[in-house]
Amino acid sequence: MRSRRLGKTDQIVSEVGFGAWAIGGSWGQTDDDESLAAMHAAVDAGITFFDTADVYGDGRSERLIARLLRERDEDIFVATKFGRRAPLDVAQYTYDNLRGWLERSRENLGVDTVDLVQLHCPPWETYYTPAVFDACDRLVDDGLVRAYGVSVSKVEEALKAIEYPNVATVQIIFNIFRQRPAELFFEQARMRDVGVIARVPLASGLLTGKFSRDSSFSSDDHRSFNRNGEQFDVGETFAGVDFERGVEVVEELKGLVPEGATLAQLALRWILGFEAVSTVIPGAKSPEQARANAAAAALPPLEDETLRTIGGLYRERIAPQVHHRW
Repeated sequence: MRSRRLGKTDQIVSEVGFGAWAIGGSWGQTDDDESLAAMHAAVDAGITFFDTADVYGDGRSERLIARLLRERDEDIFVATKFGRRAPLDVAQYTYDNLRGWLERSRENLGVDTVDLVQLHCPPWETYYTPAVFDACDRLVDDGLVRAYGVSVSKVEEALKAIEYPNVATVQIIFNIFRQRPAELFFEQARMRDVGVIARVPLASGLLTGKFSRDSSFSSDDHRSFNRNGEQFDVGETFAGVDFERGVEVVEELKGLVPEGATLAQLALRWILGFEAVSTVIPGAKSPEQARANAAAAALPPLEDETLRTIGGLYRERIAPQVHHRW
């Protein structure tokens, strides 16, 4: 496992991390013991970066990570998120509320100081409200968190957020089906020394190649209940790509997979080809998935012809649906 610097946090983290949304909820049934085993397998494979949020299973994901921290001696970096426990109203993003949410995460995680906290896809008005970022600065000064960043839905939000000098990281959807961040945003993040955390790297599982047109999902899985954006931004589910279109393009991508690898590993390795990315955070609900995700870091860089084909498929088949929206 190779490591990369996480922007102005100046911390060195594994280039493949662990996204802990799935083990908290909204991805179908999970077993806490199996989830913990998946995280242990990730650490065994060299993963040191774990990302969670206070609303993933109403703290369930954070509490599972706390168990991991108690059971491992390795230097593990934990990023959480806050802001979604209240209605999406910038008036809710006061210092007192942010501090209260952060205190809850500290308790869930069992830590005195959180490594990184991220505003969790806040409303657009937040980026034009300096008081919110001043409040985050106070949380750092208070010693409750070492650094803060934002998790965004749109490139425009990312570009606005990094105008605030103490925003250390931006978490953004970036994958073969969502390539727009690699344009202007990556360059600006590099210039401002902002760490980039690539989320939803497998497009909610589409880029594993395991689904067909007939695949179905349980009622408590966001890939069922949020298919059309009923609960939150539709771009969070299948990266905003129409499911049937995504399945069709995936069939073409399968022919590009190197011998001995999987489509999911190719998708992760594609992301790691961008130097601006500090870490990519696929989810895992089993030790096997965690080990397979980590193994993507060992793949050699993708060949130029493979990259050209991926670029062409995106421009012709996927971009018309998503590029202008996020």
